[in-house]
Amino acid sequence: MGVKQAIQSLDAFPRAEEHLLLKTQSGAFVSVIGLVIMATLFYHELAYYLTTYTVHQMSVDLKRGEILPIHVNITFPSLPCDVVSVDAIDMSGKHEVDLDTNIWKLRLNSQGHITGTEYLSDLVEKEHDAHNHDHDKDHKDSHEEQHAHGFDDAAETMIKKVKQALANGEGCRVYGVLDVQRVAGNFHISVHGLNIFVAQMIFDGAKHVNVSHIIHDLSFGPKYPGIHNPLDGTARILHETSGTFKYYIKKRKSPSDISSTIFVVDDNEISLIVPTEYSYISKEVLPTNQFSVTEYFSPMTDFVRTWPAVYFLYDLSPITVAIKEERRSFIHFITRLCAILGGTFALTGMLDRWMYRLLEALTKPNPRSGLL
Repeated sequence: MGVKQAIQSLDAFPRAEEHLLLKTQSGAFVSVIGLVIMATLFYHELAYYLTTYTVHQMSVDLKRGEILPIHVNITFPSLPCDVVSVDAIDMSGKHEVDLDTNIWKLRLNSQGHITGTEYLSDLVEKEHDAHNHDHDKDHKDSHEEQHAHGFDDAAETMIKKVKQALANGEGCRVYGVLDVQRVAGNFHISVHGLNIFVAQMIFDGAKHVNVSHIIHDLSFGPKYPGIHNPLDGTARILHETSGTFKYYIKKRKSPSDISSTIFVVDDNEISLIVPTEYSYISKEVLPTNQFSVTEYFSPMTDFVRTWPAVYFLYDLSPITVAIKEERRSFIHFITRLCAILGGTFALTGMLDRWMYRLLEALTKPNPRSGLL
């Protein structure tokens, strides 16, 4: 046997002569079905290969001294923008009233349409300049008299303006970014920026302050694919009542550690803000945070001396989560593709032989009937 014959003997796919091949309608039918199955499975396998999957890893959070961005977009349909205040306080003792950060207030009419825009930093600067102007008066007695007179005029103007806005059904939409320190704390939206006497004259008591709100967006960083912020789309509308809403995004402290009643809640555990890093397939890293929340509502009573507000209390987890996008290997794709196509080809070949034998048995004439 020569080398050529030896190589030909290794052929696992011998060819028959053309005149020895028999093509049937059943074989054509099975072939078409096989091709459709293989094309469908190939498409799904290719789509499966092209899609990415995520791998989660946890580690200790080593970040220190960074800023925590809080994205807010909340509508208060029953509070005019003139009385809405955004305040923040953290565990380091830093307390900011009516924050002069990247926060906007949009005036809304009774139908919820925007009628005006105010930037909080501009409002704070105007109030600060007016205060400095009064402070620079020459004589103390005349300064106190003018300041008191000016306060009365400003208060009267404020009261008339806000009462008219309340009668017109105006609301306010607060949106922007709060840049706070990366420590535990809370921020709240309320009427706390008003002088208590002015607030009393406007609302005639805390029970008439309606803090109904719709949370369009509340997040602690940019969004990544698949993230779910549990407060997005939350609507809390009050009718003929008032109270304080508290959204806890932290673990509950023991009663001995609580220095203020705003931390009291009946739930045993409240989740933390979890620092998260999302790595795209392109190697781009997106730092953000994810969280879950527990809600608590405290209705106003005759014994409650605080004014209604919407609180968001948060704390940070010492564990960070790294989410990384990955793609399946090409070798894995080829292996699965060969298995699918080869298995389908083998199955359709078996089906063709079975159908051919069945049809042959049904159509073959009976020898005994010919003898009769």
